Amino acid sequence: MGRVTVWTKQHENVVKILEQEGRYTAKAEFVRRDMDDHNQLVLQCYNWLVANTPALPQKPQDADYPIWVSMKQDATMKLTPHSVVLEIELDEERITKINVEKWSAMLNYSYIGADKADKQRHRELLELYGTNDVKAFSTAFYPQIKKEITDSWHRLFDESVTISGNDNYYGNIWEVRKEWVKRIIR
Repeated sequence: MGRVTVWTKQHENVVKILEQEGRYTAKAEFVRRDMDDHNQLVLQCYNWLVANTPALPQKPQDADYPIWVSMKQDATMKLTPHSVVLEIELDEERITKINVEKWSAMLNYSYIGADKADKQRHRELLELYGTNDVKAFSTAFYPQIKKEITDSWHRLFDESVTISGNDNYYGNIWEVRKEWVKRIIR
């Protein structure tokens, strides 16, 4: 694997941290603040991601959460007040690829089916219990369905499993080093 260029939108203070410390890692307090009112439910997905990522052995002790990167510049989140986009060049093996559709399914507390038959089987199970993924995940009434949902999330890292044929990816990295930054877009 070689070197690749990726982009990440960050708060402008990240540039100051890079200048002062030479590297940046995502801290829990900043992630929680960025998520506003949704943080408890969304953090369940983020905590699952941290605990189950194949890149866990690479995680520095001071990194609470991964840093999201875009694999294509035009897929980078748009600038907002007090934000910057960092253009980064790094070794490709430092990036954990995350399928956009599967991550969206997780953020919606949905089951990621192995194939069409498995998705159908899960839908029939939900109908049998008169529930849906969100209700099963967020209440205490369906623990076995919630476990099935969270167990299915391991397919996030299985590139052979797709949702509607989508092959768009984000990336996760554990840190940004100052020497990796090739350009700061303001």
